[in-house]
This record gives sequence, C-alpha cells and structure tokens, in this order.
Amino acid sequence: MHNDISGSTVWITGAGSGIGAAMARAFAAAGATVALTARSDGPLQQIADELVADGCRVLVAPGDVLSRTGLVAIAERIVAETGRLDILCNNAGMNIPQRRWADLDWGAWDQVLDVNIKGALNAIAAVLPQMRRQGAGIVINTSSWAGRFHSPTAGVAYGASKHALTDISASINSEEGAHGIRSTALCPAEVATPLLARRPGFEHATMGAMIQPEDMAEAALFVARMNPGVAVHEITLAPIHR
Repeated sequence: MHNDISGSTVWITGAGSGIGAAMARAFAAAGATVALTARSDGPLQQIADELVADGCRVLVAPGDVLSRTGLVAIAERIVAETGRLDILCNNAGMNIPQRRWADLDWGAWDQVLDVNIKGALNAIAAVLPQMRRQGAGIVINTSSWAGRFHSPTAGVAYGASKHALTDISASINSEEGAHGIRSTALCPAEVATPLLARRPGFEHATMGAMIQPEDMAEAALFVARMNPGVAVHEITLAPIHR
C-alpha cells in the first residue's frame, strides 16, 4: 500500500531555511499544499514566491512556536483555507554556542529547551484536534542523532531537548494510533544547515560531506508516503565518514 500525498495539506515549522525550506520544496513538488511558518516573514515569502511561480499552492503563516494560541490560530487558518491538515513537519529548533557544563548559561539553555520541547509540543497540540476529526494524520519531528545517542558536540541542553522530542514522537504512536495518527522522529547527524554552520569550531569546507537538507526532505516524503497502517517510529541518518 502507498499513501498518495498529492492534494494533501502539509504544515512546516522552521520553514524559512535549511531542512524546513527543503521540505517545503519537496512536498510542493509532490503536489501538496504547503503552509510555511517561521518567525520572520521575509524568508517565507521568498520560498513562497518561488513555489507559486512553479504552480504550487502555498500559505505563508509567520508565527512563533512558543505562542500556543498563535499556533492554534495558524492551524485553524490552514484548515479554513484548505479544508484539511494532513501532515505536520515539526521542524523548528535551535542550538547555542554555550553547550558544555563549563559554559552553563541558564538563559540560553532555557531558550533551547523552550523552543525544541515546548515549541514542538505546541505545534503537535495545535494539529491533533483536526487530525482526530479526519481520522488520519502524520507528524514528522526533526529530532537529531543527539536525540538518540549522546553527542558532546551537540551540547547538554540540545541533546536533552532532542531526546525529549524523540520520546514525544513515540508517545503519539502510543496514544493516537486509534485515530489513525502516526509519528516519526527523524534523527540525523550533521546536516548542512545554517544551524550547523554556527557550531563552535565547525569547518565550513566540510559542508558538502554532510547530510544535505534535501536528504532530510526525501526522508520526510518516504514517511509521508508509507502505508497508512505502518508507523515509522524513527529514522537515523549519518554522513559516511570517508
């Protein structure tokens, strides 16, 4: 069995660059309507203009994943304009330079935990009511290799937040399967994104050897097209070390 995603509605958070932007392009090319959310309107509009020029249907919905009421309003707008909300690509996330216990900065660490955990919870909570009404839905969470295995380079707060997100993803499969809702945690190692480029000590020349945002988009498409009776709980990806 194969899940036809053409005509579906896909909401992507963190859609302004990197993995989120690549997912927007991939799902739009597959025939889905894409709703794009990030804090800044400018990058979203650039991606939307590109996709609309290719004949794709796009909604631009700027917002902060830490605003619960704001995300609920966006979800309701998506449903009002498209009639459905089939897939959430829960992609918004962040990291910081202060990653080690020796660099403890509560303000910065709290920000990582809030965006990566509470932001993800807020987006999931916003889509579940509509997915339950439909009797179907897919949540694709951008977790991390650091959400599956300890990673000193990823940092304490980031690793903790992504471990939490991986478990949050599993909880959806445990509790919402009766409503036809399934969830996947994508757990990549290094992805060539602006977030990786800001990692302390990272060498930009190695970007080409990393997982590419388009690889993550292909993984998301694979999940979305899977037999609706199958939940792909986790996908771990890593670049080949040559």
